[in-house]
Amino acid sequence: MLIRHIHLALPAFALLTGATIVTPASAQSVQIITPAPVPVQPQVIMPAPTEAQSVVIAPTAPPAPRMETIPPPPSAEPQAMYWRPGHWRWDGANWIWAPGDYAQRPQPQAVWEPGHWAQRPNGGYVWVDGRWQG
Repeated sequence: MLIRHIHLALPAFALLTGATIVTPASAQSVQIITPAPVPVQPQVIMPAPTEAQSVVIAPTAPPAPRMETIPPPPSAEPQAMYWRPGHWRWDGANWIWAPGDYAQRPQPQAVWEPGHWAQRPNGGYVWVDGRWQG
């Protein structure tokens, strides 16, 4: 008799407290999956080559640089000009010397960092363009 009273008391208690009782026949399984956070890693984004900037890969190292005689600057303000030394270019079949030239400095303290050929780990050499520093 005591068991029947407890059995009837549980649904009444659930109604008074606002709890719901789920019977095994109507029970549903719910899984909540929370994805693990993905660490954000910085990416280096290289611009795609354009007509003015193309990737040049040579199969061998360039010859030694040529000695150049630097002419006087073409400007009345020589401090505004900078001599950019010549370098070897790869035309797809041969090495061709590109002579040096004067360029206008973008700022009075700017210094030209010459381009160079960098050896690739998997073979060949790639041209790295020169740029202004400062």
